[in-house]
Amino acid sequence: MILFRNSWYAWFSPTLCQPCGSIVVVVRLFDFSSHVPLESISYSLRFIFVKIAYKELTGKDYGPPPKEKKPKNVGAVTEASDKNKEKRAKKAAEKAAKAAEKERKRAERAAREKAKADKLAGVGADNFGDLPLVRSEIVTDKRWTPIEFLTPKLQNQKVLIRGFLQTSRSVGKGVFVKIRSTMFTVQGVCFQNSKDISPAMIKYISGLPIESIVDVEGVVSVPEQPVDSCTQKMVELQISSFKCVTKSIQPMPFQMEDAMRPDEGKESDVGAYEGDDALLKKRSDGLPTVGLENRLDHRWIDLRTPANQGIFRIESMVGVLFREKLIEKGFIELHSPKLLGGASEGGADVFTLDYFGQTASLAMSPQLQKQQACACAGFEKVFVTGPVFRAENSNTRRHLCEFTGFDLEMVIKEHYDEVLDLFSELFIHIFNGINERCKRELEAVREQHPFEDLKFCSPTLKLTYAEGCALLREAGVEQGDYDDLSTENEKKLGDIVAEKYGTDFFFMDKYPLDVRPFYTMPDPKNPKLSNSYDFFIRGQEILSGAQRIHTVDLLEERAKAWGIELEESYVNSFKNGALPHGGGGIGLERVVMLFLGLPNIRKASWFPRDPKRLAP
Repeated sequence: MILFRNSWYAWFSPTLCQPCGSIVVVVRLFDFSSHVPLESISYSLRFIFVKIAYKELTGKDYGPPPKEKKPKNVGAVTEASDKNKEKRAKKAAEKAAKAAEKERKRAERAAREKAKADKLAGVGADNFGDLPLVRSEIVTDKRWTPIEFLTPKLQNQKVLIRGFLQTSRSVGKGVFVKIRSTMFTVQGVCFQNSKDISPAMIKYISGLPIESIVDVEGVVSVPEQPVDSCTQKMVELQISSFKCVTKSIQPMPFQMEDAMRPDEGKESDVGAYEGDDALLKKRSDGLPTVGLENRLDHRWIDLRTPANQGIFRIESMVGVLFREKLIEKGFIELHSPKLLGGASEGGADVFTLDYFGQTASLAMSPQLQKQQACACAGFEKVFVTGPVFRAENSNTRRHLCEFTGFDLEMVIKEHYDEVLDLFSELFIHIFNGINERCKRELEAVREQHPFEDLKFCSPTLKLTYAEGCALLREAGVEQGDYDDLSTENEKKLGDIVAEKYGTDFFFMDKYPLDVRPFYTMPDPKNPKLSNSYDFFIRGQEILSGAQRIHTVDLLEERAKAWGIELEESYVNSFKNGALPHGGGGIGLERVVMLFLGLPNIRKASWFPRDPKRLAP
């Protein structure tokens, strides 16, 4: 008996069925609480009770036994007819062929896409990119053509050039570049094509920093219209290869186009120099102006402009012409010391330093050494080129604390006019030489800094100091015959001489003795005057000189008058006989400044040194 739900109980009576051998269970349900027999319960509920009782008794669900699954015939092969075999084989072959063709087309498409992508990216291209560092490891058979040699004569020829990337300008699928070397420029053109100029190459060229150093290869062509923005106007380069040698890796302090822009108006070349770019006058066209201080702070970049390239090539030519004429005249070059035990010409305007416990100074001039070499040592004609130092706190447009001196000293037979004649011939040789040998350089300077050609005559105009003072007085300027000339009066006298005599170059002699150095020979007729002279360009002094004293007693007398203590070696050098002599010293930067009509001597000095500047 089994208890079901509260008071319901089931009575099980198992009985064996003889015909089939099955066990028959007779179940009788009874509710003890109410004494209700099974017969009073619905059949459906009774059937539920029976099924539950059956599972409780047998552990199986009530119902017919599950159908037995027939085992699969694993491994059995159904033989197909020969015809079906061939049909299936043909279908399999066709399917495989279609798959192979599909894979082939996919591979071809992928290869085309990769080739296109590689070409766009410049993969494998060797006609653009960064060159390896030049370390002097190899020597090739490459030949570079100077940009200045690019002319229509080279049309259709392939050339290789190297220079600064001055500008680059993208236009559609191409790029225009301007390449500069020294003072010459040429335009290069590069446009995308299906052969060897890829979009990646155009992008590379367009993205290179300005003023990077590049190697450019291409074919010289003649454009329909001249390229006015370049010096090589009649040609341009059809670029096929563009390699970077050295990249410009820091921002430019100013744009080269701004630094090359022609001057607007003319600055004064006399007066104070403030050294403040903030005071610079703005251009009327609103374009940027690069101030002189900014230029000098970044002089290595400023010197790249064609005008500066011209200025310093002209300055170099002055040195060539100076040596050329003097060597022709029998002079030899003296290399004088720049460290001295005392001032060269007296006065306190010297740079002093400690020299192993002694006080030394930087040479204000090679005056004493060239006198000793020329007159005392018997070389007779010597010249010196080198730095000269002046510790003058002069912040003007025409003074430097260090400049390049071109000095000469020569013996005379009777009169110091022999020296004046040589100087006249020397300067005319220099002026003519610049005009003949530096035509391109002059035009490069003139393009940015317009100036009038220097007017000079041969022989050079000669005035006495008194005559010059008289010209000033005639023009209403106060000037005494024994008073020193001020800078303003020198400038005014230059204007007067130019108008009256038609020359920008002249010299005056017979200066007052009191305004000349102690070693200057006094005038034999007027003790207030001296055998001295100055040369002028455009109203500014560029040379000062004189006949020198060559006897000990007069030398000591003049030194005493100046309160100068002479070096014993200098005085002794005149005690064993000294030839009569004279000479002068030229300021190279001032000659170049005035010849080119520049408004500031700093523009004619590579790396100027003034009271406020010691770098770069």
